[in-house]
Amino acid sequence: MIDPISGKRGRGEFVDLGRAFAARVPNSVPQLRSELLELVNPDKNPFFGHAEAQLFIARRGGQAVGRISAHIDHLALAIPQEQGMGPGTGMFGYFDAEDETVARALLSAAEAWLRARDMTRVLGPISMSIWEEPGLLVRGQEQPPTIMMGHHPAHYRAWIEASGYAPTKQLLTYELDITKDFPPLIQRIVRSGQNNSRITIRYVDKQRWNDEAQIVLAILNDAWSDNWGFVPFTHEEVAYASKKLKPIIHEQLNMIAEVDGRPVAFMLTFPDVNRVLGRINGKLLPLGWLHLLRWLRKPTGADMRVPLMGVLKELHNSRLASQLAFMMIDRIKQNATDKFASKRGEIGWILEDNQGMVAIADALKTEVNREYLIFKKSL
Repeated sequence: MIDPISGKRGRGEFVDLGRAFAARVPNSVPQLRSELLELVNPDKNPFFGHAEAQLFIARRGGQAVGRISAHIDHLALAIPQEQGMGPGTGMFGYFDAEDETVARALLSAAEAWLRARDMTRVLGPISMSIWEEPGLLVRGQEQPPTIMMGHHPAHYRAWIEASGYAPTKQLLTYELDITKDFPPLIQRIVRSGQNNSRITIRYVDKQRWNDEAQIVLAILNDAWSDNWGFVPFTHEEVAYASKKLKPIIHEQLNMIAEVDGRPVAFMLTFPDVNRVLGRINGKLLPLGWLHLLRWLRKPTGADMRVPLMGVLKELHNSRLASQLAFMMIDRIKQNATDKFASKRGEIGWILEDNQGMVAIADALKTEVNREYLIFKKSL
C-alpha cells in the first residue's frame, strides 16, 4: 500500500524513515532531524514558494518499507527543455525502498501523481530542489559523504532502471590533496593574476553576510543560466540559505573576485560538518549541540568542500575566467591548510559536460571520487 502523507506527523514519519534507511548504508552520516524536517515543510522551505509536492510512504503488513516524493518546480517548467527541465517536467526524490517491488510501487505512485498534473516526463532523484541533493550516488559509496552530499546504496540504480528510467546526466565530484603544491603552470597563472592591478581577490565580509549573499546570488544566476538543470535561485531562497549557512561560513574560505572593482566571480567553501555529525549521531541533545558549536568555531583538520563557484557569463571561455578560478582556489587552499590544518578538498558537483570546470579540475590534478546520475522517463 502506498500512502500519501501530509502534516507535521506525516513529515516526521517520512524523515525518520529516511534516517532509518540511511543508517543501513555503510559510511552514511546521520543528518540533523530538525534540518531534514525543514526541507520538507512548506511553511519553512521557500522552495515551496514556486513548487508543489506530495510525499508518499510504502507500507507492507503495517510496516513502513519505503518512501518517495513527487514534485513540480514551476520555475523549472519555464526553462528551455534542452537545458534539462522545461514544460511538462516533474521530478521524484527522497527515494528509499526495502526491495525492488516496493521501488516499482513507489515510482509508479510518483509518476501517477505527476501525470495527473499534466506532466509528460520525470527526472530524478532530485531531493527536492536542484540546489539541494540532485542525483543518485552510483560510485563512491566506500567513503563517507561530505557536507550536503547524498549517499545511497548501489542497488538503487538497478531498481530505478528496471522501472523504465535511463540516465540523462552525470554529476561528478573531484578530490585533491591540498597539502601538495599545484602544478607549475597553475602557479604561474596565479602569480600573473596577482601582478594584475585590475584584479582583487577578497574574503567575504561576514559582518555584511546578507549583502554578500546577494552578490553571490547575482553572479550565480548569471553564470549558471545556460547550464543543464539550471533553475534560478530566488531572493527568498538565498535569504533562507544564507541564514542556514552563516554558522559554517569562515571568511578565509569564501572569496569574491573583482575586476576593476566590480564583483565578477565567487567561490564558496564549507568545512565538512559531517565529521562532527557522525560523532554526535545527528543528535543535538543532550550534548550534541555543544560539540557542534565548538567544532563550528574552529573546524581544525576538517575536509573542505567547494559546492559552488561562478564567473559572470560574459567572461566564460576567457583566460581571465580560469585565472580568477585558480586564484581563488589557491588562496582558499593556503588558508585551509595554514589556518585549519586541512589536508583534503572536494570540488563538486560538476556536470560531466561542463568543459570549463572539468578542465580546471584536470589542471589541478584532481581525481573523480564520486559519481551521481539523474534519470529520466517519459510519462
